[in-house]
Amino acid sequence: MTTRIHKATKTRSNRPGWSVTFNHPCHRRAVGKSGRKVRRGLGTTDDSEADRLVEQLNTLLADESWWSFDRRAEAERLFNKVVVSAFFDEIDSGKSDPKHQRDEIIPLPEGYARVMMLGSTGAGKTTLLRQLIGSDHTQDRFPSTSTAKTTTADIEIITAEGPFEAVVTFMTWHETRSAIEECLEEACARVIQGDDDPGVAGALLEHREQRFRLSYIIGTWQQESHRQEDDDQYAMEYEYEGETGETADLTEDETVGEGDLIINNERLRGYVARIREISTAVSTEVATEHDEFAETSNANQRQDWLENFTDKLYDNEDFKQLSLDIVEAVEERFALVESGAFEGSAAGWPDFWYVEENNRNVFLKQVRWFTGNHSLQFGRLLTPLVNGIRVCGAFQPMASELHNADRRLVLIDGEGLGHSAKEAMSISTKVTEKFSEVDMILLVDNAQSPMQAAPLELLRSVGSSGHAHKLAVAFTHFDQVQGDNLGNYGQKRSHVRASIGNAIASLRQSLGAPVTEVLERQLQSNDFYLGGLNQATERIPRGFIRDMKDLMERMQQSAETVELPDLAPIYRTARLELGLRDATDGFKNPWRGRLGIAYHEGTSKEHWTRVKALCRRIVNHGNKNEYDGLRPVADLIRQLQASISLWLDNPTSWTRPPENEDEQQAIINDIRQRVFISVHTLAERRLITLQRAGWRTAFEFSRTGSSYRRADRMAQIYEEAAPSVSSVMDTQTQAFLDEIIRIVADAVEDVGGSIEGVAKRETANVT
Repeated sequence: MTTRIHKATKTRSNRPGWSVTFNHPCHRRAVGKSGRKVRRGLGTTDDSEADRLVEQLNTLLADESWWSFDRRAEAERLFNKVVVSAFFDEIDSGKSDPKHQRDEIIPLPEGYARVMMLGSTGAGKTTLLRQLIGSDHTQDRFPSTSTAKTTTADIEIITAEGPFEAVVTFMTWHETRSAIEECLEEACARVIQGDDDPGVAGALLEHREQRFRLSYIIGTWQQESHRQEDDDQYAMEYEYEGETGETADLTEDETVGEGDLIINNERLRGYVARIREISTAVSTEVATEHDEFAETSNANQRQDWLENFTDKLYDNEDFKQLSLDIVEAVEERFALVESGAFEGSAAGWPDFWYVEENNRNVFLKQVRWFTGNHSLQFGRLLTPLVNGIRVCGAFQPMASELHNADRRLVLIDGEGLGHSAKEAMSISTKVTEKFSEVDMILLVDNAQSPMQAAPLELLRSVGSSGHAHKLAVAFTHFDQVQGDNLGNYGQKRSHVRASIGNAIASLRQSLGAPVTEVLERQLQSNDFYLGGLNQATERIPRGFIRDMKDLMERMQQSAETVELPDLAPIYRTARLELGLRDATDGFKNPWRGRLGIAYHEGTSKEHWTRVKALCRRIVNHGNKNEYDGLRPVADLIRQLQASISLWLDNPTSWTRPPENEDEQQAIINDIRQRVFISVHTLAERRLITLQRAGWRTAFEFSRTGSSYRRADRMAQIYEEAAPSVSSVMDTQTQAFLDEIIRIVADAVEDVGGSIEGVAKRETANVT
């Protein structure tokens, strides 16, 4: 038994009945100290029952032997389920990830073509998806679109007969609170920097990553007067191919009422007032060690001051109390959903929501609370809390030419490439991990400005990972391609299509000739040109409907299996070590530039708040490895895979002479795919799993000069995870090299080939 240093107490809050508040011994606060404050509902209004539950929780808090998720099952036999949930939900459980939860409720059917739609933010992939499933822009409004960055969660749509079903999975309570605390941190910083109340509220209501928008959930900041005259002065009418700019008519039960708007605004104003009080108190505390913020004389001093301010924020009891109050206000919104069923922890935070409905309109009306972005619904939407949604039903395009009762598709839409403000060089692992799971990777690009940085990086990633045969491209906004030199459809198509050739040519050096040739051949017959997608289907020119029909047929065909030829390559390890040296240096050198340790051409130093936020994300969330375009795991995967891909193009010999280049590339691409999966695992393990202590140390640096110490520690993490390969290597570097070679050798052996000088892996005898 340990001395009780963590004690639970019952409290009253905005929720009905009693709540319990305690500092969790196993959950570090955002500044890295143990004992993060937690408040959970007890589900009772009875005083004696609340006391009994609190005492049970104190039993868990007092005995360190309970502080392991392995003992949850035993605890469930001895303690109330509310108590068990409140305590063990806060321990990293390794429970099923959201995708696995969706698979259990609505499994992806076998034999269906799985199409992943990817594209730059604003390219129109969600608008195209609407056309493919027959979703009316003004009536159905599913999935949601806008000129802003709209899609932030995976949306999976299964086109199948039968009733309409949906399963929605959510961020955890812990992830939600962390996002809210980061919004609060930014709002407090705005106070110190002199922002007015609307500016402070704006920082609170929209996270810097623009993925988490509290305004959708708790409402927007309302001025004292509506200033209708501003709307009138800036109102615009437009006409485009018959488009009148009409917006959706929402029924009364779909909007937030005037009374709720007033309540939401009063609550938000209260939050801003509390943020100002907290900021003033913490600022005064910091000023006892430093000057006032306004008196700091240079950028470095301001940086140190603000970082010290941030550290003390998370220690402030009022800051913790405010974050819990906002989480509670967010949790209240789940109760406003009257249809379907929530499933989750006994403490009240749901894991998922499920609904089944025969009526399509009723079904979509229910689902929109989890996918919508209409301003009249701000204050009730749950969209920012969703991390994935899967729907199944008889979705068909509206155009009769596109109908096909036997069409079996799974259409996957997700966050746009380049969603962050600063373009990242690597594709997120959340995207690349799905390459092996889908049959088609559909790049949706804007024909007006095709093949910019993000689509180009996608081509690179798809090619080097061996998935080029899955690639297709759909150019949207083709009806808006104009120019004096573009007099007809053929000239416009040739103009846009030339961008594909130029993009692939620019990748020839990094990908090698064989891979770029595969990309070129693949896109010669898998390019589609679409326009007018933002209009009602009957207004879309027939030519674009024909291209959409071709696209859907190609989607269906992508599920057809292709047998691999019966040959395999034989390699020597020569030159692989040289390629791996380039890969590790190519990973670390740009990061040294981002961290401000050394100059790297084309790389700017990242702001200290973003670097620290990356550390916080890795430390506080076991399944997160990136923040707002900062993607160390994806960067390492990119470099390793590119080097290995180039090396694989040059086998010493074959088990039989290949009949042609296609046979060679089919087998080598299969090897690339196998390597790609293993490299994901290696990068995650070496950079994150094995470096937890290093990331925590980097995060916990504080006071003057902490950003420089953090940068040095991160550089050390990267060096340990991906040591530089050279002619003189220590044991750690040699172990890293051997691990990479083993990954490649295993992939080659799996297809029947071998690497000379590398012993075949041992296989267990199965009886």
